[in-house]
Amino acid sequence: MLFIEIFVFGFALWLGAYLINRNPADLRLDLAGIGLIAYALALALDILAMHTNIQEIASVLLRWQRPLLILPAICWLLLLLHLTRGDESWYSRLQNHKNPLVVVMTATIFFGLGIGLLLFPLNWLPRSLLLVGIGFDLLLLGAAVAFLDASDEGESLSRHFAKSFGYALLVSLIFGGQITIAMALSTGVTFSMLTLLISIVTAAILFQTFSGSIQNMLDKLLLGQSTQVYQTQATLREAATAAPRQNETLNLANLDDPGFMRLTRRALSHMVNLPRLSSSPLTRLPIVEKRLHEDGGARDTLERATELRAVLSASIDRLRPEKDAPPGTTDQWRHYNALYYPYVVGLKPYSRRTQYKELDESSEEILDWFRTQVPQRTLYNWQNEAARLIAQDLREQSWPTANK
Repeated sequence: MLFIEIFVFGFALWLGAYLINRNPADLRLDLAGIGLIAYALALALDILAMHTNIQEIASVLLRWQRPLLILPAICWLLLLLHLTRGDESWYSRLQNHKNPLVVVMTATIFFGLGIGLLLFPLNWLPRSLLLVGIGFDLLLLGAAVAFLDASDEGESLSRHFAKSFGYALLVSLIFGGQITIAMALSTGVTFSMLTLLISIVTAAILFQTFSGSIQNMLDKLLLGQSTQVYQTQATLREAATAAPRQNETLNLANLDDPGFMRLTRRALSHMVNLPRLSSSPLTRLPIVEKRLHEDGGARDTLERATELRAVLSASIDRLRPEKDAPPGTTDQWRHYNALYYPYVVGLKPYSRRTQYKELDESSEEILDWFRTQVPQRTLYNWQNEAARLIAQDLREQSWPTANK
């Protein structure tokens, strides 16, 4: 039972880190990831508390464990609220995909029952078995969230999921396996050796899962953020990470209008991040293939993303109501402004922490207009409307015959 608990601990820790690392800016993934990591730490404390002969240490560990067991429930409740109210696309995906919905609802029910039994325990049910059961519920919930995110982005989940898990498992076995062998041959299962095993497995999983971010941080420290070497390495590293996400089986021509618009919306939001854009299925659009053929360039991941960004920029430019006139703030400019300034210029109108040092006069005026005249929800609705126009434009450019 001990090693089953350690496996569940490691898997929950990895899945939580994987969800956070998958898209750190997505609150939904962050909530699910934090909940899983909190559960993993709570399980680790329970394992250590059950294998110490010092009652004071066990009491302290179990006292620290209680808030960590409550945190996953809080995170999941916030996530459910966010799924049903915060983002219509995820809510619609839950409604349209019965299998994930069944997983989410079933796991939520059993997760709630498990938390209730922990708070109001029954003597006939072993605590360790209950903790492992809660873990499996959380793992189902985490996997469902990962599926919904990949489906929403039009990406393949299986290859990226398996690659990350496989690497984390291999590194954990290499380092943690040595301690397990030492326990089996010499020391036995002791509190100190279990502490060492859990800490080594934790470090191995986190360092492997966040290896890209750690390498970027070290490169920034050692090479300097402004150097060409740092920027090139960071871009190539992110592109390599995004490559397994590409879903080559998705038939863009047969995709329904809401699905195609959703992919267009996602691609627009990733325009300032070329490696992230490279995982979009829209990099395989016929119009992108045509541009690659005409330019005679390589058809690698980054080149496709570069051409897709150029196609999207041209489509956004066609939304401009007056080509030679200075930008305006009238109603006819709303679609152009809603896409161009956030996604091409890179403005974040509602982020007070973001500082802009080299904005031109027109961009400063538009930024002030967003902040003072346009509510955040209104901008979101304008972006959805504009994304539908861009999606239609991409379809007409890629399959002109079918749109006549």
